[in-house]
Amino acid sequence: QVQLVESGGGLVQPGGSLRLSCAASGSTLLRFLTMAWYRQAPGKQRELVADITGGGSTYYKDSVKGRFTVSRDNAKATEYLQMNSLKAEDTAVYYCSINDRGSDYWGQGTQVTVSS
Repeated sequence: QVQLVESGGGLVQPGGSLRLSCAASGSTLLRFLTMAWYRQAPGKQRELVADITGGGSTYYKDSVKGRFTVSRDNAKATEYLQMNSLKAEDTAVYYCSINDRGSDYWGQGTQVTVSS
């Protein structure tokens, strides 16, 4: 069973940066699986922010293009989300997620708060 552990959230001022990490374990297929970052703000639905395939192809939600960068280190089975030029509207709980053979797995989430 896949296990995901996020880290790196916190409080940052508008315009600042944070780097989230997601360490994965529990599957022999990790290097081939798409790893994703979602976020959920209070009162809103969870939304896909970015993802990266096993081959390194990436997707970004329009509102984060040019500010966020998703990457992965297959040797460490870890996904990253570098977030720059953060805005108040980026405030949310951020989750990493993997789908392995039809089952969705989620981390516990890490809070990102952008406020002055």
